[in-house]
Amino acid sequence: MSLLDEISKEELKEKIVENVKIISRKTIDTASAEQVYEALAFTIRDLVTDKWIATHDVYNKDDVKVVYYLSMEFLMGRFLGNAVLNLALNEKVKSVLAELNIDYNLVEDSERDPGLGNGGLGRLAACFLDSLSTLEYPAYGCGIRYHYGIFEQKIENGFQVEKPDNWLENGDLWGVKRQEYSQEVIFGGHVRAVKQPDGRYRFIQEDGYTIVAIPYDYPILGYGCNTVNTLRLWDAKAKNDFDLDSFNEGNYSKAVEEQNLARTLSEVLYPADDKIQGKELRLKQQYFFISATLQRVIGRFVKVHDDFDLLPEKVAFQLNDTHPTVAIAELMRILVDVYDLPWEQAWEITKKTCAYTNHTIMSEALEKWPTELFPESCQGCI
Repeated sequence: MSLLDEISKEELKEKIVENVKIISRKTIDTASAEQVYEALAFTIRDLVTDKWIATHDVYNKDDVKVVYYLSMEFLMGRFLGNAVLNLALNEKVKSVLAELNIDYNLVEDSERDPGLGNGGLGRLAACFLDSLSTLEYPAYGCGIRYHYGIFEQKIENGFQVEKPDNWLENGDLWGVKRQEYSQEVIFGGHVRAVKQPDGRYRFIQEDGYTIVAIPYDYPILGYGCNTVNTLRLWDAKAKNDFDLDSFNEGNYSKAVEEQNLARTLSEVLYPADDKIQGKELRLKQQYFFISATLQRVIGRFVKVHDDFDLLPEKVAFQLNDTHPTVAIAELMRILVDVYDLPWEQAWEITKKTCAYTNHTIMSEALEKWPTELFPESCQGCI
């Protein structure tokens, strides 16, 4: 059965009309373009979800190797237009809406474009994900679910004005919250070294603050095929939202300190780094989504396999430019400090599992971090 035959025009029309009624309590004749967009998005997402589930059922059943494309940016474009195009439903959708006296272009333009990138790097990442799905390679894109995109441009009095791009303002129709896959990411504190019976040391991070990383999954459809891969974007939440004792003592700022800190991690793409606070936040953002991704991937791996030497045969981490390169250190930390692998074995596994995409050799594009961001937190603990 071809994609075009999977849903008839009449079925499509019925679903859109019904979804307008359910979602907006409107008839199709009185619904706005935004309300028709919501109804159409739910209709298309319903078609996509069946393929999405089936794709990952096959991946799990066959225990395939999966590439995880790690990137700070993903410029995917509007999800509705991409889905309609890749499902080969363009003409059918336009025809149905025309029969309902609705302009498809107005409906499509009602979707906020998630500006989760600022140029070539983010668009390249999006193209890679589209290509991987179309070629039917098992893949995830992994990044941050920024609450505000790069910027929203307006022209006022003849001048460009940049304002926050609140792409989530009207909800998130395409993201599926996967609370069950949340991970804890620890910042700060100190490192304690514990000597093991074999003479090696295990390093334990203590007294830090914990941020909960919550994944939201977005479907990435292949063109003209049944493969639907996943873009997984991590949102940040404080483990302890509210400190009631501090609030009752009148320390209102401290009462929401962790909550505010978590919010900054997923608030803005590329915060200004001309001050040390901005540089620190960028580094924390990078570690946040990398640690969450690697913890989830390794946790899933050990449920199926008991030999870490098989990891490079089942997992590939592709690092999109310098931003995600902390994945190399984090994978070593997980293998050595969490799963007690010898350093030499962990390093061989890491070398075979991580790959790096270099986009430029210009010095201004290669990240550098002040040494004061890396205190010798384990000094004196051995």
